[in-house]
Amino acid sequence: MTAEVAATQAAVAHAAELHAAVKPRHRFVRRLLRDRVGLAGIVLVLAMVLVALLAPWLAPDDPLATHLDQAFKPVGSPGHLLGTDLYGRDILSRVMWGARPSLAVGFVATCIALAVGVSLGVVVGYYGGTFDTLAMRVVDVMLAFPYLLLAIVIVGALGPGLFNALLAVAITAIPFYIRLIRGMVLSFKHEQFVEASRAVGATNFHLMRTAILPNVMPYIIVAFSINIGYLILEAASLSFLGLGAQPPSPEWGAMLAENRNYLTLAPHTVIVPGVAIFLIVIGLNLFGDALRDAFDVRLKED
Repeated sequence: MTAEVAATQAAVAHAAELHAAVKPRHRFVRRLLRDRVGLAGIVLVLAMVLVALLAPWLAPDDPLATHLDQAFKPVGSPGHLLGTDLYGRDILSRVMWGARPSLAVGFVATCIALAVGVSLGVVVGYYGGTFDTLAMRVVDVMLAFPYLLLAIVIVGALGPGLFNALLAVAITAIPFYIRLIRGMVLSFKHEQFVEASRAVGATNFHLMRTAILPNVMPYIIVAFSINIGYLILEAASLSFLGLGAQPPSPEWGAMLAENRNYLTLAPHTVIVPGVAIFLIVIGLNLFGDALRDAFDVRLKED
């Protein structure tokens, strides 16, 4: 009987542990689903991603096909729902195909910045000392430059092109992640659960990987979701300045640059790609705000 009671108690304890682990996840999902503005942002982002993935099947025309006799067709023209540009290319098709390089640059650049910035931020914050001081002075110098200006300098050294613009945008975002994660690590590395792991002989690498990094992960996820929008905007700015994607690429920033001289003649050629950039950036920002609120343990349940 004693063995059965012990087994029952162990099973109850295990169930309680599982419930305690699942409950925060349920709370996170519940908060996220109740945020209508955040859900609108999620739907907007998913719609843009689906458009980018399904562009070969959804686009009504070849984005590079020119029809000079159909230049500057207005919005709502037969066969051209969003009109045409100066070369008679279908704007709807170009916007759909342009979602691919625009979103890809933002996502890949953010992943690169995240991987480098988080790794350096954790190491710098954990070890501290002279290494921390030197690293943060370098970060301060990089943060002293406006992001776009620093990106222009980097692309100027590497040469214009979409890949070089991606690298430049990623490099400008690295200091942001280093400073963010370093601050989080400083607040966690002296917590009791870290000291307990250190007391039982855990190595520094094991502490950083299993004790500190999981606790800063919510902040990383929120920063990642918001930062993608900023990097998409920054990459589009480089393309607008002629330093990123080059014509006839349907990238949104390049579309703005190509048609900016015809704003008064055919405003839709500039407004449509501008609205596409606005929608993806606002959608990512709303999604990031919803994630931040869902992760915030200080918010009370209604």
